[in-house]
Amino acid sequence: MMSRNIFKPLILMLVLIVAWLLWSGIYTPLLLALGLGSCILTLYFAYRIHYFDRDVFSLHVIPRLPRYWGWLLVEIAKSSITVARIILQRHMPISPTVVEFEADSSEAVSQVILGNSITLTPGAVTLDVHDGKLLVHCLTDEGAESLLSSEFNKRAAALTSRK
Repeated sequence: MMSRNIFKPLILMLVLIVAWLLWSGIYTPLLLALGLGSCILTLYFAYRIHYFDRDVFSLHVIPRLPRYWGWLLVEIAKSSITVARIILQRHMPISPTVVEFEADSSEAVSQVILGNSITLTPGAVTLDVHDGKLLVHCLTDEGAESLLSSEFNKRAAALTSRK
């Protein structure tokens, strides 16, 4: 039982260290020590907020992430092109609108991933996530309609599902 309790923190620590090393790119002793210290501090805060006691930290999501990130990058690129076209038009045809819709998943993690993914795409900002409903501001009516009929909701729910 003890090894199971230590498994999730060790995995998180490994992920934090690898991410820090890859994103830092500078490997002087001082920066390596500061990076290790920040990873340890993050792990300490995770314990303090009972991060490992809940089902938030799920390893079953990790193999699905690269495919989701690839899809999300394509969506960000498409949305960037659409927003650039709108901005470059002389009369700038915007019609700001706010939409509310139900998340497909009841898991809080899935709802947060959905809200963050929507916010990452230009032209839309998630304003609120509460009781399984998301409130999103869109730059245009067409953007709001495409968001409501898009794959975002299904893909975020599938990412965290246990199937």
